[in-house]
This record gives sequence, structure tokens and C-alpha cells, in this order.
Amino acid sequence: MALNDTVSYMDRPWVKNYPNGVSETIEYHRKIIPELLERNAKDYPNKNALIFEGYKIQYATLKQMVDHFSDCLIKLNIQKGDCVALILPNIIPCVVGYLGVLQMGAIAVFINPASSDREMEHQLNDSEASMIITLDLICNRIIDLRPRLVNVHQIIYTSLGDYLPFSKKISFALLGKHRKISVPVNKAPDVFRWKDLFNKYESNGYRMAAELKDTALYQYTSGTTGASKGVILTHENLSRQVQQLQNWLQTLEFANERILAALPFFHIFGLSSVLNFSIANAWTTILLPKPYPYPLYESILRYSVSIVPLIPTMFQNLLDTPSLDLSAIDSVKLYLSGSETLSVETLKAFMKKTGSPIIEGYGLTEASPVTHIMPPGYLKHKQGSIGLPLPDTLCRIVDLETGETDVPIGEPGELIIKGPQVMDKYLNRPMESDCTLKDGWIYTQDIVTMDQDGFFYLIDRKNDMIVSRGYYIYPREVEELILEHPTVKEVCVVNYPSPQQGEIAVAFVVPVSGEQILEQHLIECCEGKIPAYKIPQKIIFLDKLPKNSVGKVLRRVLRSKKYIEPTG
Repeated sequence: MALNDTVSYMDRPWVKNYPNGVSETIEYHRKIIPELLERNAKDYPNKNALIFEGYKIQYATLKQMVDHFSDCLIKLNIQKGDCVALILPNIIPCVVGYLGVLQMGAIAVFINPASSDREMEHQLNDSEASMIITLDLICNRIIDLRPRLVNVHQIIYTSLGDYLPFSKKISFALLGKHRKISVPVNKAPDVFRWKDLFNKYESNGYRMAAELKDTALYQYTSGTTGASKGVILTHENLSRQVQQLQNWLQTLEFANERILAALPFFHIFGLSSVLNFSIANAWTTILLPKPYPYPLYESILRYSVSIVPLIPTMFQNLLDTPSLDLSAIDSVKLYLSGSETLSVETLKAFMKKTGSPIIEGYGLTEASPVTHIMPPGYLKHKQGSIGLPLPDTLCRIVDLETGETDVPIGEPGELIIKGPQVMDKYLNRPMESDCTLKDGWIYTQDIVTMDQDGFFYLIDRKNDMIVSRGYYIYPREVEELILEHPTVKEVCVVNYPSPQQGEIAVAFVVPVSGEQILEQHLIECCEGKIPAYKIPQKIIFLDKLPKNSVGKVLRRVLRSKKYIEPTG
């Protein structure tokens, strides 16, 4: 790629490659997500809004449930501006609870049900949550944790069996405890069962209290590099994000698609790009609380799903399950990938098996989350690109040392972004907010390049970059090379301190099942293709890589001596 520093990032060279009909800037409506639900209930009352294990809820019913739950919150003394935590998988009460909280002007905070007690305690206390909505399976654990929580006054719990078709409901009642998918909840003060609240309090047809500028979410970062931070997102952030996506993906039909909710709503990608986006388009959302390959595949076939947003790990898991005939899927119009980098090898293998491309995007929690999406027409010519900035999204690439000077087109630097989807600030972290946000620009900590056509390419995380004897090593470049070896399933390259070199590259490799790889073979695979200083000085073989609940590799864990310098 020839370098060209005559083009300015502020010229927005990407606009000329926008898909037909996509606007450079958008005239935004001022409706918040609960108001879009209200519109759907009026215009499409009998259309299925949610499907969970075959149980269907239409838009009119969903709106009634949300209104009823907002009334319940008022009766329990939740006020506008209070924080309500949702510690739930993708089930119907999760959707109703979230929309009910937003509608009455309270602030939702999603917490991963698989979080450790320490992480839950941090997020609940940091957000000053006054209520928790959770699942019976973990409710006793949260009751035990409550003495350490500064502001939690009430707990509401639901069950996986609360909304099921009749036949499944009977089976759940008989076998739920035996299969450990239902547990009795210990009696404790101010602990309420979800359905009991609906029976106890009448609905008065609650009216909208939230406004566009109000805070909607405290969305915690995934914490792959340290303690999670609460990102403050407003109703305006969420509303404008879905309008950006609508403007970009115009080929999708309003009120006529089915989207798979396999991505957890406690992650911003699932919440914003699946649930909020679905409501904004009056689509049907297929709820899938455990996105294992078989139920994921079966849900797509059973419900003729047309939009499938997944993370790279989920795509790879589908490929790694040989009993699944991926070529049998003929309903999907659009596969979307985000949250982490999709390897070129996975992209090629999936396209070969399904005949369908994967549209990759880029984003971060602090940007609601999507900032870039790949236009479908350029998939072959710009393979490996994260795409173009969305409408109204400004991007620059600045030098790594000062973060002030724009680097020439084609050279790597830190991506900084400005747009209507960008967060207000971090919760309770003024210093980190000031470091991350400068004059409205958010510093992403991601190293990227941009070509002359305005397509962006993710190289690596700034914190993951390895500096060895003054030379820069980008882990992703080395990982992509090692992944070309036919017996390698997964790889992660991390930096590790070295007294002589400052840092060295260490590669963690997961072999294909049943295969054995010699370290020397992987080194030979790299020789001649990258400079010698970039070749990992240590290769460690693992059965699996440590990951968080949304499939991101925990690099900080791999950097520990436990993995790199095991004892015994």
C-alpha cells in the first residue's frame, strides 16, 4: 500500500465508499428505546417481539408487561435516577426488566451472572445499585453477598421456567430441580419472586418518564486488562447508535426480520446491536441464554433466523462441530461479527462451508459500541478490514508517543473517535475519564491503519504491543501467521518482561484436537515471513485459552508466571 499523507482524516475519505443510500450525516429522531417499543405495540400489536424456548410474546403484550413492571418499581420506591442491576441471562424477564427500568427513568446496570463475588461486589457498590433483578439459580449467592453491598435494598428473582410453552412448563416443574436448572430461594427480607410482584401490584398504564439526555446505562467494560469500569451511556447515545445502524444496513426489512440473541445482553454488543436494534426495527428476537453450537444451529433453522450476530469464538465453535451441516442454513441474510478480531482463517473457513460472508465491525463499550462496519461489496478486496466509520463518526489516527499528531495515511497509530454514540464519561473515575476523553475525542488504545480509500485495519491493542530491544511487535500479525499452520486451532501472543530485551513475545498455542505440534515447526513457519525479532522466543501449548464470558482471551492471565513460568 503506497503511503499518502496528502489526504487528511478530517476529509473523511471513507464517505466515498459508503453503500448506496447511506448518508454522510443523519437527521436523528428524538425517540428513546422504550418509545420505539410503544410505537411497535401500536403499529404491530400482534407481531412476535420475543421467542424463548417456543414461548412467544407479541409487541402489545410486551408493552403491557413493561408498563406493569414500571408500576411495580414505583410501588417498591424506585425513583428516577436510581440504579437497578440486572444479573440475568437472555430470558424474557431480562428484556422486560431492562425496558421497564429505562422507561421510568431509572438507570440499568447489567452484570454477568458468571462474575466472581468480588467483581459483582465492585460493580454493585460502584454503581450504588438499590435493587437487583436476578435468577433463582444465583439468588442465594446474592443474598449472602448483600451484607457487603452498600445500597441494595431489594432483590427480585425469576426462574428459567417462568415463561415456557405448556408442555415444557410441566417438564420444568417435574425435572427442574433434578437437572439443577431451578433451585429454592432462601427466605430473606425484601426478596421478591418476579411473578408474585405482577400478581400483587396492578398496572396503571405507566407513562414515559425518561428523557433523551438522561442516563440510561452504567455499562461495565469486560475487564480483560484490569478492574471493570462503568461507562455512562445516555438514552441519546443508545437511540442514535441504532439509527446509525439502520442507516447503514438499509437492505434489512423493517418489521420483517428475525434476529438471534445469542450474544448476552450484559455485554454492550448484544444489548445495543441485537436487542435495541431489534426493537428499533420491530423485529422478532429469538432469545438464547446459552449459545452452545447445537442450540444455536437449531434455533437458526427452527425459526428461519435472518440476522445472526456472533463473536469470533462462536463462529469457530460452529466450524469445530462436524455434525452440524452449516450449508443447510438458507434463511440468514446477514452474519455479523464483533467484540474481538475475527481471524482471516475463520472468515475463509466459514464462507467456504456456508457460502455466506461475515460482515465484521469494530467498536468499544465506550461507543455504544459500534463505530465501524465493513460494507458487503468490499469483502473480497479489503479482507481483514474492520470497515468504514459509521455516519457522523469522525476518526483520526495519532502518533503513539504523544497522541496529538496525525500519522500519515497507511502508517500505524492510535485510533481516536468522535461521534454521537460516544460515552459521556466513566462512572466515579474523573482521572481516567480525562485521560480517555479529550475535546470530545475518545482514545481507544487500539493501533490501526487506514488506507487511501478510508478502510481501517486493526493491528493490535496499544497495551498488547510488545517492545523488544526498541522494536515494535504487533501480536496479531504473529498470531495470523501461526494460525496458518494446519494443526493450530487457537493462538495468543503476549508480551513478557525480559531483563535483556525489555520484553519478549510468548505464544500460547492450542493444537487441533488429537494433533501434536513441535515448537520448532511453528518457528520454521514464521522464519522468512516476519523479521527474526518478531518470532516468539517461547511457545507454550495449552488445551484451551483462558477467556471471559463473551469469548475474549484474558491476556493478563496468560502474562502471569503461572502460565509462563510454571513450577513443579
